[in-house]
Amino acid sequence: MQSGSVLLYRAALDSGVRQEHFVIRCGFRLNIGYDKNMSNNKKTNTELAEDRTDWAEDRTVLANERTFAGWMRTGLAAVGIGLGFNALFGKLEPWWLPRLIATIFIVIGLFIFYMAQRNGRKVQDRLQAHDAIPMQGMNLQLIAGFMALGSASLAVGMWLIEIPD
Repeated sequence: MQSGSVLLYRAALDSGVRQEHFVIRCGFRLNIGYDKNMSNNKKTNTELAEDRTDWAEDRTVLANERTFAGWMRTGLAAVGIGLGFNALFGKLEPWWLPRLIATIFIVIGLFIFYMAQRNGRKVQDRLQAHDAIPMQGMNLQLIAGFMALGSASLAVGMWLIEIPD
């Protein structure tokens, strides 16, 4: 058996896992003599609980980033729907109607970008990362700001472009 497996087994026994549970979860059993008092790195239940709490907070920080990315995708989808609507129905009469509908979708996308960065910053400011390395709050604002600037530029360009007959 490899030494990593022995260390994993010893760590499991140190943390209070019964041997039967370890065998069922890991699928192998080591026939070694192991004295639970051999470990100098034994943690108390309070320290183990604090570690679990820290890891949970790290998972929440990373989940916040995934949520931010999801909202940014949703905002880009709204902008894409607006541009697609204008491209498909650009020849409708009156001429301003497809552009107005497309602009409404783009404004919805801008609103989603703003809310994503605001909520992402709010959650990020409340939490403290321990082992995870989160994105800086300013980066959330920069990403949302550049997405909003690009989307607003598309809306302005859509109104300024003249479609040939």
